Amino acid sequence: MRRGIVVPIWMAVMAAITTYAASGEEDTARMTQGELKGMLGDPAVVVVDVRTEGSWKASKSKIKGAVREDPAGLEHWIKKYPKDKTLVFYCS
Repeated sequence: MRRGIVVPIWMAVMAAITTYAASGEEDTARMTQGELKGMLGDPAVVVVDVRTEGSWKASKSKIKGAVREDPAGLEHWIKKYPKDKTLVFYCS
């Protein structure tokens, strides 16, 4: 039954990938679920779940290894991630 839950969450994931270059420039683009799946487990990639707390708690599916952050507090937590990492943000 659990596998049946994982597939819909992959289909519902809207991911934006942000790469911070050493120069401080940002480059943002959308990615497919297949692209994200291929990046999971890469130590240079941090998957950030930015769903609201209620949405996150109500969800039975979560991406393994993703870090949950409050989207309203972006200015408080964004700087803790190194600029040489690829950050992938997703919501439902």
